[in-house]
Amino acid sequence: MNQLELLKSKLKEEQIPFRTDHPLKAHTSFRIGGPADIFCQPETEEELKRVLELCRETGVRHYLLGNGSNTLFSDQGFRGAVVSTRSLDQAPEFQETEVSCPAGLSLNLLCRAALDRELSGLEFAYGIPGSVGGAVYMDAGAYGGEMKDVLVSVAFLDEENKIQTLPAEELELGYRTSIFQKRDWTILSARLRLKQGDPVAIKQRMDELMASRREKQPLEYPSAGSTFKRPEGAFAGALIQQCGLRGYRVGGAAISEKHCGFVVNLGGATCADVTRLCEEVAEVVQKQTGYLLEREIKIVE
Repeated sequence: MNQLELLKSKLKEEQIPFRTDHPLKAHTSFRIGGPADIFCQPETEEELKRVLELCRETGVRHYLLGNGSNTLFSDQGFRGAVVSTRSLDQAPEFQETEVSCPAGLSLNLLCRAALDRELSGLEFAYGIPGSVGGAVYMDAGAYGGEMKDVLVSVAFLDEENKIQTLPAEELELGYRTSIFQKRDWTILSARLRLKQGDPVAIKQRMDELMASRREKQPLEYPSAGSTFKRPEGAFAGALIQQCGLRGYRVGGAAISEKHCGFVVNLGGATCADVTRLCEEVAEVVQKQTGYLLEREIKIVE
């Protein structure tokens, strides 16, 4: 019995649901990606912990997937197990101005829950199509705010599958990066500190930012949000536009006509289309401007 069959057998024994040869494009905002050998979506932290233990025991490589808003899977799919945290989306727990939220909770739901309690500080995150875990992993941010501004601590599973908690100042948070990108740790939940605010002003700001996203971003097409990191001293979208690459296309992937910082799936785009487009755009921008564009989206093969 090979490693994959052994993992399947153990998951069945423990009555943990999973799917085989499951299309990953159904779980990413790009709508791109081949099948995963095994796709599992644990319902509880304990079940998640056990699935990860079984992956390690059987030697099956695994990839932890949140909301899939910053992930691009290979056209060949993923050889191993993709473990989704989407079901770890229990309601956030508020204690005065602090809130504990599970990794799988969507940022939009969290923002609306904070508004219901007249708490300010998360307005910047409204409209970011990600989960709490992904936002911590990437130190997500927009419109002058980012997760490190409100993050107090994070609970996670370490390399030995033991639950640990670290304060935000020890998480190496920076522009689109964190310690979680360097370690084999699994984010379980985050604790945030907000502040009391005027609910009318909070809602107005949230509405303003959402309106701005709809006006300026190509939300009508599948994408992974901003494709490139912001180079120091410039903006990726402006550099791409300056180089005359608005609408530049490779296969089904294209630089958005609405916002040059986005690569969009016009229909039938493949991972190969997106990666080639990114490489060609980065090459032109570097030649014409001297700036080196680095991809923000994570490609998983």
